[in-house]
Amino acid sequence: MHDNLAISATGLVKKFSGRRVVDGVDIAVPTGTIYGVLGPNGAGKTTTLRMLLGIIEPDEGQRTLLGTDRPRSVSDRVGYLPEERGLYPAMKAREAIAFMGALRGLPLRTGRKRAAELLETAGLGHAADDKIRKLSKGMAQLIQLLGSIVHQPELLVLDEPFSGLDPVNQERLEALILAERDRGATIVLSTHVMAHAERLCDRLAIIAKGRRRFEGTVAEARGLLPMQATYTPRNDDAHIADYLPEGAQHRGDGWRFTVPDEGTEQVLSKLIGAGYGISGLSIERPSLHDAFVKIVGRAALEDQA
Repeated sequence: MHDNLAISATGLVKKFSGRRVVDGVDIAVPTGTIYGVLGPNGAGKTTTLRMLLGIIEPDEGQRTLLGTDRPRSVSDRVGYLPEERGLYPAMKAREAIAFMGALRGLPLRTGRKRAAELLETAGLGHAADDKIRKLSKGMAQLIQLLGSIVHQPELLVLDEPFSGLDPVNQERLEALILAERDRGATIVLSTHVMAHAERLCDRLAIIAKGRRRFEGTVAEARGLLPMQATYTPRNDDAHIADYLPEGAQHRGDGWRFTVPDEGTEQVLSKLIGAGYGISGLSIERPSLHDAFVKIVGRAALEDQA
């Protein structure tokens, strides 16, 4: 395996009741990056992460985590936030974080000190002595995340970390993730919310129906779709469509069309020459959400073929 990969996996397969929940997934996570595992609900993301971590064994394929093919042997160097949240409700926030660190080999005294610092940094210092049962769901979720990073892991794996969080706590979580990356940790996060992935991820894999359908950067995913232009003429009539690229659609006072490979200059020159003029023009890059819909939709069509 390459030294610059925190995780490498080839051909991962997992079957439940005879059904391939994960069907030949390849993953390569560069050290020091934020790597997104994206997909709709039920795509096989959680099962893939659990195989990478050694929580469950693949039926086929190989994986290496932090340089070993025995992931459980390096668990003290890994932080994990599972999709199913769980904290002892009678524990105080600081103690819960220190306890989770102790499970990874961190002395309790050190854990308590780091927990207090993490709580302050996350804007939750006031809740250090509050019992988990008194915290909001979002605050409790952040406490569990802090517990997964208190031992300063080399690798942090977050399964749907933004699920159920309000916008304020989502921002706090994004800040924590970026701080961990800046500290030098490698972060793998699964999500079905494209906005978080678009802001955070250096690279990503899109999984649909148990298979990896895309791997690359956010820009490469967005580059799968052409840019769109919205054009508003000074003078409009039914014949303007003859001067626009094929498939142009009339919307309100303007027209929307796919930007040709050669750009918009020739199109605009023709429109100006024909007397339509330009009242407004905007060109939009496709979003990661647009690319995701295209990739996942195409996967569904391929599986039906």
